[in-house]
Amino acid sequence: MSYQLIELSYEQDIATITMNNVKRRNALSLAHMRELISAFREVGASQASGVMLAANGAVFCSGHDLSEMVDQDLPFMTNLLETCTTLMNAIQEIPQPVLACVQGVATAAGCQLVATCDLAVAAENASFATPGVKIGWFCTTPMIALSRNIGRKRAMEMLLTGDPIDARTASDWGLVNRVVSAEQLREEALRLLKAASCNSFNARSIGKHAFYNQIDLPQSQAYDYAQGIMASASQILDASEGMRAFLEKRQPAFEHK
Repeated sequence: MSYQLIELSYEQDIATITMNNVKRRNALSLAHMRELISAFREVGASQASGVMLAANGAVFCSGHDLSEMVDQDLPFMTNLLETCTTLMNAIQEIPQPVLACVQGVATAAGCQLVATCDLAVAAENASFATPGVKIGWFCTTPMIALSRNIGRKRAMEMLLTGDPIDARTASDWGLVNRVVSAEQLREEALRLLKAASCNSFNARSIGKHAFYNQIDLPQSQAYDYAQGIMASASQILDASEGMRAFLEKRQPAFEHK
């Protein structure tokens, strides 16, 4: 598929999806979200072992495109938000780890994107906000991913005040994994993504799926679910190979995807 608002590239076993609607501050219009959904699904079906979500320009993502939303009716808004939810789910449904490489501002649904990705590395000048309350439209859907990353009190602070937090605070609160200089951003993002993508593809894909399925279950249900998954996963070839390699003190030879 050809893309107008994003770029999709592959380098060795890493796929990079780059938001490239700089004039609109990489705002998530319907067209932009549909392209992102298509790209994530395309990468999910590919031989890529990891995915980086990046952006061109000074802004990572400014959230929804208000210019196409003002004065729209309920069916339009419902469809737009359903599309956004589909995008967030697509990120977590594909088998590869997805890392957000945040070079600038990430606000509202842009902050939701960062919170939804499996991993995130931010430049020191990046900032994060859920400012919907300031325009009379509370960031209810960004709230879902945000609260699952940073906890209730911190999420409520961001949601109720709409004020931005800097990259260091985002790291302290658990919204991003690393904060580095702008010059080191891509290098550190690739380093972390490759570290998260270099072992058994099959084990990682099972584990990623299981992580999001168990995260909100009560502990007893989570254990019931996870022990079943782990027992079943012990029967895949990669698990057998990994155990034998450990005992034989050699590197495992895992299956490809």
